[in-house]
Amino acid sequence: MFVAVLLVVLGIGLLLVGGETLLRGSVGLATVLSLTPAVIGLTVVAAGTSIPELAVSGVAAIQGSPDIAVANVVGSNIFNITVIIGICAIVRPFPILGNTLRLEYPALAIVTIVVVFLLQDLWVGRLDAILFVGLYVAFTAYLIRVVRRQMSTREEKRMEAETAELESSELESDRPPKAWLSILLVVAGIILLGLGAQATVSGASQLARLWGWSERLIGLTIVSAGTGLPEVVASLVSSIRGRSDIALGNVIGSNIFNALIVLGFSGLLAPLPVLPGIADGDCWWMLGTTLVLLPIILNGKKVYRWEGFALLVIYGIYMIYLNQTA
Repeated sequence: MFVAVLLVVLGIGLLLVGGETLLRGSVGLATVLSLTPAVIGLTVVAAGTSIPELAVSGVAAIQGSPDIAVANVVGSNIFNITVIIGICAIVRPFPILGNTLRLEYPALAIVTIVVVFLLQDLWVGRLDAILFVGLYVAFTAYLIRVVRRQMSTREEKRMEAETAELESSELESDRPPKAWLSILLVVAGIILLGLGAQATVSGASQLARLWGWSERLIGLTIVSAGTGLPEVVASLVSSIRGRSDIALGNVIGSNIFNALIVLGFSGLLAPLPVLPGIADGDCWWMLGTTLVLLPIILNGKKVYRWEGFALLVIYGIYMIYLNQTA
């Protein structure tokens, strides 16, 4: 028991350090390649906080633990919306700004509906995986095009740089990054993520057997909450700094990445069978929590403190549901 718990704790720690290291290296490379702050924020930074989910689900798929691979994605998306947005709203209610209502939220809703529909056949095949990855590439390319179009004036470029600086949160130093150091950080991050994912999946599988829990339950709770720590930290820092609006954008971007890239990449590594309990239950919770966001962001175009409490209550109800069905 002690060894299993230690593996999970050690694995999550390595995932956090590895994700941070890879993110720093990726931002450095993007800067060396003269990518705009908007492109860095929409690709490297947004996807960076979901790297632990990608590592865990990928390793789980390879090791023959598809339940953890799929449950990690579904559980993380539910956790991100209910817990992260809920806590950030409680800390500091925030307005809905930018492209969230016009573009990013509709994209998340459509992506979630597509994923839930395709998982109903209880299988993530390689064709499904290719479709997921293709959708993410198309969405990212379109979003970057929209942002670049919006950044046409000098004032907008200044705002873009300030937003990117807040989102990247000290990822870039004052000195221009060195290409060799950025490459070294990327390699080190990948190694740490691989070790962390291996330890997390191994420990979680042992806990499932020792506690009599299913891999589905472990993936939907311990693993998904653990790999969601980067989003928690990034969003809470934004809230404390008075930029809670960034938290919603981070969650939406991370959920899209989880649903399309994490599932897609895992499905490419090894086709994934989907448990009926996930397809018939948890997937609909994921869709339901996603749709709950619509009236919240339409209500005065602001997320209020009481709505944050409501989201946390929803997560509590989901935990009760899991306890009764898993």
